[in-house]
Amino acid sequence: MSPPFDTAARLLILRHAPLAGPGLAGRRDVAADCSDRAALDWAGAALRGAGMHWSSPALRCRQTCAALDLAPEWHPGLWEQDFGAWEEPGAMIPDLGPLAPEALVRQRPPGGESFLDMAARVQPLLEQARGTVAIVAHAGTVRAALALAVGPAALSFSVAPLSLTILSRSPAGWAVEAVNRVAP
Repeated sequence: MSPPFDTAARLLILRHAPLAGPGLAGRRDVAADCSDRAALDWAGAALRGAGMHWSSPALRCRQTCAALDLAPEWHPGLWEQDFGAWEEPGAMIPDLGPLAPEALVRQRPPGGESFLDMAARVQPLLEQARGTVAIVAHAGTVRAALALAVGPAALSFSVAPLSLTILSRSPAGWAVEAVNRVAP
């Protein structure tokens, strides 16, 4: 038996504008640099036509939404992965060595969450989408969405600031239309 026709969805997922300062943001509530008007105009045009707008409540996402003149539904489940101790000032992400994607998704930073933990938080919300939904969120959120279609290999995708990733769901499952599309 095939799923009902009303489960079709298209996700237009925009990563927030670049961070205003260097470093790993993760769950820290840091500001975005929304000064690239041309890139923001391109992003706004790419999200036009969505029936719904969702966003992470992180400051950098709220600022990006304001620069795009969007008034989304705020969803805490869309927050970036919690990198725990790796987010502390001056901390460095350790070299984890050669890990297969299946092992990397399980790697949990001290005091943080693994990619699988984050995906378990993000994916149920994405599964609720119906119609076209524009989402402003984080690189980790984009990868969690990509994992719906490609599994652990989603960690190998680059996700630039203000890049657009598009996924669609049909009765056959999730498909990737575009990844890391940026302003020309």
